[in-house]
Amino acid sequence: MFNGVHHVALICSDYQRSKYFYSQILKLEIIKETYRAQRQSYKLDLRLPDNSQVELFSFPDAPVVVN
Repeated sequence: MFNGVHHVALICSDYQRSKYFYSQILKLEIIKETYRAQRQSYKLDLRLPDNSQVELFSFPDAPVVVN
């Protein structure tokens, strides 16, 4: 039985722009921001109003994709 979604993971090509969009425009609460030195990337955990989460990942050579 499907009860809901805990989190969705997204890879972003522009971390600062994505962080601004999700936290300032959509007003999602930042739970935790982590810099992962071994991967040279950031991970940002955001909370949605229903308590599910969005995980934003950045990578140094992430492809630019227009959605």
